Amino acid sequence: MFKKLFNKITNNDIKEDKYSYIKDKQFGTIAKDNAPDKWVKSTCGYCGVGCGLYIGVKDGKPVRTKGDPEHFVSRGTLCPKGLTEHEIVRSSNRVTTPMIKKDGKLQAVEWDEAFKTVSDKFKSIQAQYGKEAVACISTGQFLTEDFYTLGKFVQLGLETSNYDGNTTLCMASAVMGYKQTFGADGPPASYEDFSHADVIMLIGANIADNHPILKLHIAKNKKTTGKKPKIIVIDPRFCKTANMADMFVPIAPRSDLALMNGLCYIIMEQGWEDTKFIKNRTSGYKEFRKHIMSKYPPQEVANITGLDVKTLYELAKVYAGASKALSAWTMGVNQSSIGTDTVSAICNLALITGNLGKKGAAPFSITGQCNAMGTREFGFTSSIPGYRNFANIQDRIDFANIIDVPVELIPKKRGYSYPQIIDAIDRGEIKALWVTATNPLVSFPDQNKLRRALKKLDILVVQDAFMSETAEIADVIFSAATWSEKEGTYTNSERRCNYAQKAVEPIGLTMSDTNIVIEFSKYFEGKYELLFKDFKCSEDIFNEIKRVSAGQLCDYSGMSYEKLKQLGGVQWPCNETYPDGKKRLYTKGFECKTEDGKARLLPLDWQPLAESCSKNFPLNLNTGRTVEQWHTRTKTKTIELLNDLAPEAWVEINPKDAATLQVKSGDRIKIGNKRGVVEELIVKVTEVVRQGDIFVPFHFSEQLINNLTIADFDPQSFEPNFKQCAVNIYSEKLPQGIILEDEKVAGEISHQFVDNEIKYEKEKQSVNKG
Repeated sequence: MFKKLFNKITNNDIKEDKYSYIKDKQFGTIAKDNAPDKWVKSTCGYCGVGCGLYIGVKDGKPVRTKGDPEHFVSRGTLCPKGLTEHEIVRSSNRVTTPMIKKDGKLQAVEWDEAFKTVSDKFKSIQAQYGKEAVACISTGQFLTEDFYTLGKFVQLGLETSNYDGNTTLCMASAVMGYKQTFGADGPPASYEDFSHADVIMLIGANIADNHPILKLHIAKNKKTTGKKPKIIVIDPRFCKTANMADMFVPIAPRSDLALMNGLCYIIMEQGWEDTKFIKNRTSGYKEFRKHIMSKYPPQEVANITGLDVKTLYELAKVYAGASKALSAWTMGVNQSSIGTDTVSAICNLALITGNLGKKGAAPFSITGQCNAMGTREFGFTSSIPGYRNFANIQDRIDFANIIDVPVELIPKKRGYSYPQIIDAIDRGEIKALWVTATNPLVSFPDQNKLRRALKKLDILVVQDAFMSETAEIADVIFSAATWSEKEGTYTNSERRCNYAQKAVEPIGLTMSDTNIVIEFSKYFEGKYELLFKDFKCSEDIFNEIKRVSAGQLCDYSGMSYEKLKQLGGVQWPCNETYPDGKKRLYTKGFECKTEDGKARLLPLDWQPLAESCSKNFPLNLNTGRTVEQWHTRTKTKTIELLNDLAPEAWVEINPKDAATLQVKSGDRIKIGNKRGVVEELIVKVTEVVRQGDIFVPFHFSEQLINNLTIADFDPQSFEPNFKQCAVNIYSEKLPQGIILEDEKVAGEISHQFVDNEIKYEKEKQSVNKG
């Protein structure tokens, strides 16, 4: 009694509640503060790793997030974003009701008014300008059931093929690279392969920041194999992941393709290739070899990459000498105007050394968003659901028969890609845009063109759970439920379909993205009855997805929600042959989806940067992510812990460039080029970037680095070249920036090039003897 009275008088009772502990049935001892009434098993909704977790619910609200100790992917661990994910649900940034802009201000309305306003406008525009005058840009954040429903309505309900996703900005090059090498999309490997590989080559993949839980799978390797794997990190920047490396390869920006070709040259020159695998499992070797041996000798590759010849030989020997080599990459490869061919060049290296279809050996793309795989498989953007081809009449007939619609309704070709949609708006060809769960006003390159184009629209509709920068300029907002407020599936980087369980009811007047689309379809005569009359719950949609995918590479037919819960996710293909899923693609007897069933060896060429440094813009800008924030911060900007860790953008500058600019860590500077200026960036002087390069994270709208990035796109994948453009830095003491007297100096790579034939032969011989 006395203790309680004392605590009340001194306010110690408040601290006692906050810092005391209780026994929890699920997790043992936990903090008493916000202890949940129940735990709901689910899947993280941030990146493509696909971690399993529990959502703690109290009084109908999510109050905790804990890692699922039994989930294969994460084994009870989560990154800072996953640990605070429950905070996004009741964020002050949530949009809790539909809104319409009236008298220049967004005002809350009922759903009927929002749906009628948009449907009337869409119908009017399509009647005047044609069906394709309405476009939609999707996301990588939806559940697969959301993707399938949205794509079905846009393509077959609105009857416009101008539909793409923001995944074009991150994973499209991996998709197209896989297609041109293997005949189909789909990462061939499994996370398990990290723990079995003898050599792990990470190319433009800062997993320590962007996919930190994957480090656990690498850490398991020694226990699995009995020895530590050789880790190679290839990156222009000494990123956090480079601290793991046995070999750090400081490659020149955007020269990965030349490096892959150069390694193939050395391997074939030395006779280190797997001739049996090449003969039995690949096509095009003769043309490929001729191309490589004539154009990519080591001294030429050294000039392009900035690496010396000795390093090239050492790298080739380590990779080719491994019985199991795994090559993994992310945005450093994909976000490039030659990203598609770079992906295929990585595959070429794996193919000539036999590193495909066996435990611990494969080329492996690591997906960016939580369900970028789901939209690739069933989103209806670049292909018909189930990896079917728009141009293939049989694919169109099969799909139409499965979902019981007229075949004439199925598009015969892909519509405009994301950047092409923006161009078409700018031309006045597209009049209405529906943006779902993405934020182009921060994420898209060439912000000048984007903002000019969006002003020309007759209507901009934004469907989102959060008040993003793009939502702020919308004419109408469809307020969506978010993670934990809806049920469905996500598919991660290793093709593992995970169940995401609904834990709480949607906030305010929000609805799941699926329900928004289905309810909206009722405002278009006959479309609900044609497309959605059998969709009563998310599992109904999943069952249609299973029918659509049956017999395809991305086969879900053997899955069920119950099986996903029981097994903690299932990798596709999952069917009668592989009832619990298949860990690896293209194993012996499992053919590629090419005409002859073999993987294609492709002769591919490196291309120089579209924008080189000059005397007025002598620095190369590299952009990327940090572990504490997520994409454009629509989810993370209000989370206190994450903002304490990374509150604003910074610029990494090499000490030599900092000395020239007369700046030190903590100073404020601005970066600019002919496209724009970004101000108030805080300086970090560090040797993780080399002289002539700088790095800035792209998350922060207040310091919008995509004001500077170049509108240079891969012609096959349409993915932007986010990673390289020419800039200058302006400081208080050097307001004109760094101005070089010699134009030639600006374009040089700050590495010692090895192009001397005598030295080249000496280096080659020393490596061979070693």
